[in-house]
Amino acid sequence: MKLVPLNSIFDIEYGNQFDLYKMDFDDPEINFVSRSSQNLGVVARVSKYQNFDPYPAGLITVTLGGTYLLSSFVQQEPFYTAQNIKVLTPKRKMDFKEKVFYCMAVQSNRFRYTSHGREANVTLDHLLVPKQVPVKWLEFDIEKLININANSLSDKKVRLSVDQWQYFDLKDLFKITGSKTTSIIDLQEVGFGKYPFVTTQATNNGVEGFYDLYTESGNVLTVDSAVLGYCSYQPENFSASDHVEKLIPNFNMNRYIALFLVTIFNQEQYRYNYGRKASQERIRNRGIKLPSKNHQPDWQFMEDYIKSLPYSASL
Repeated sequence: MKLVPLNSIFDIEYGNQFDLYKMDFDDPEINFVSRSSQNLGVVARVSKYQNFDPYPAGLITVTLGGTYLLSSFVQQEPFYTAQNIKVLTPKRKMDFKEKVFYCMAVQSNRFRYTSHGREANVTLDHLLVPKQVPVKWLEFDIEKLININANSLSDKKVRLSVDQWQYFDLKDLFKITGSKTTSIIDLQEVGFGKYPFVTTQATNNGVEGFYDLYTESGNVLTVDSAVLGYCSYQPENFSASDHVEKLIPNFNMNRYIALFLVTIFNQEQYRYNYGRKASQERIRNRGIKLPSKNHQPDWQFMEDYIKSLPYSASL
């Protein structure tokens, strides 16, 4: 796969470099993009600022420094930017799927900036990315991840009565094991594709990018054993970085049950920190409090509860 500098595909410039506290909020209609990894980087909606027109929808924003270095998003609405944000305008006609691919390509280069305080303000323009978007990526149905349906799958009203739940040992519910460590350099040699690369980050479901390689089977829970014990559900086959543990279910787990379990897991992240990792041994010795029926986990209740929530139709 031929690699070319990012600035051969995009016109790249610094954004507005506005300060949010100086903005007006009387008639908020313009997105304000800052250094965040959530909500496309949008942290507020503001009024038009003096005579500055916002950037149009469809451009890409990239964070140049901080905790969320190289967070890259296709902006869906007109926007202003904060400090340390660059704006990428395609030099050629490019559809949404191609833009998302280049966002992932940019973000996959985070490992190049591991030194404390190192930023991408100078080097971003010359970052090497694929000249062409892989055909497999173009065939991937990314729209189903973007078009969100706010409806629930069930009209059934389900109430949580936590005081009636019961503790179960994780070692009885899951086979707890490690995953094969795959380096980002190896993945870049293979090339971008449709399989998630799961890392120890506690955002974006732990996924750092998509590549044409997998080493692990999907429909499992993954747990970060390096930092905070963040748990996520991996529905598809994936590859993984170091310190990603797997919880392979001993029961018939679907995405609804998995998301219920992930929520319970992540409520107990306080158990883990830099000095107390979520090792396989510690996970095996943990119990988890769950809805029960006849002294067994009530999987049907968990599924029904998730299906009753708003947006469950998009899961």
